[in-house]
Order: sequence, then structure tokens, then C-alpha cells
Amino acid sequence: MLIVSPTARISPLADIEESVRGSRIVIEDDVVIDSFVKFKPAGGCGDVVIGRGTVINSGCVFYTGHGIRIGAHVLIAANCTFAPTNHEFGDPGRFIHSQGFQPSRGGIVVGDDVWIGANTVLVDGANVGSGSVIGAASLVRGALPAYCVAMGVPARVRGSRGASTDCTNEPNH
Repeated sequence: MLIVSPTARISPLADIEESVRGSRIVIEDDVVIDSFVKFKPAGGCGDVVIGRGTVINSGCVFYTGHGIRIGAHVLIAANCTFAPTNHEFGDPGRFIHSQGFQPSRGGIVVGDDVWIGANTVLVDGANVGSGSVIGAASLVRGALPAYCVAMGVPARVRGSRGASTDCTNEPNH
């Protein structure tokens, strides 16, 4: 089911597929979705919720998988991938595509006021704290604390936003 706020602006060149399994794709007020953004129901029955005032630039791909929750006023640069699902591959005697999908690691959660740099990939279990900045071409696969600057493969905390924020004792530092 596709639920789109009347104040959302979606490019006619974006591709939002509706789920046949009942996943909801919710696009809240004042969201901007650029051309060539793809929403693909695949790998689970999770919902996708895009929070108020979020901007998604061209070339991004969102698989519904085990669910995606994007907070309010998030900036997502071009060509990012949100993949909250993983193929099962443990049986070498069977083709990977016939083995289904792995259990959920919690989907993907992005807090409010986050900036995600271009070509970043977020996978099942990624949880980005509010106010964070993720550097371009990063791989986010676990929890990152609020107001931190993280980058790399895998993404690691490299700093923080604001002088009073201390992320040095966080597990990803």
C-alpha cells in the first residue's frame, strides 16, 4: 500500500512499486523524491516510512525488506542504497536465489536531521542516530550514535557535530 502526503513532491521519473505482500510505503509531508529513485518491495514484509521534510536525491534505491524508517528533515545524497534484507546462502548445493532470505537484523532506522553522503549503502541492522553525518561512499551496518560524523567501509565514528558532543566512548569509535 502506498500512502503519499499531498504536500510531498515526487518526480514523475521516480519508480515506486507497490507491494504484493502488504508492505506499506509511507511518504510524509513535504518530502522531496528526485528522478530515478526506486522503491522495490523485496526480501521481506517490512514497511518503509519517509519522514517529514526529507529530501532524496536521484539514483537512490530502497528495498522494503525488513523495513526502513527515515526520520524528519533527512538529506540523502545521490545513488544511496537502503537494503534491509540479506539473501540466505548457507547451502552450497542450492542456488542462492532458491534459499530465500535471512532473518531480520532490525531493518534500517535513520533518526531526524541526518545527512547521508552520496553512494552510501545501509544494510539490515543499520541504525543512524539523529543529527549524524555519514560520509560519501560509506557502508553502514550497525549502530551509530547521535550527532556523530562517521565514514568508511564499514562506517566508523570519526568526529562529532558541535563542541559539546562527545562520541569517543561509543562502541563504533
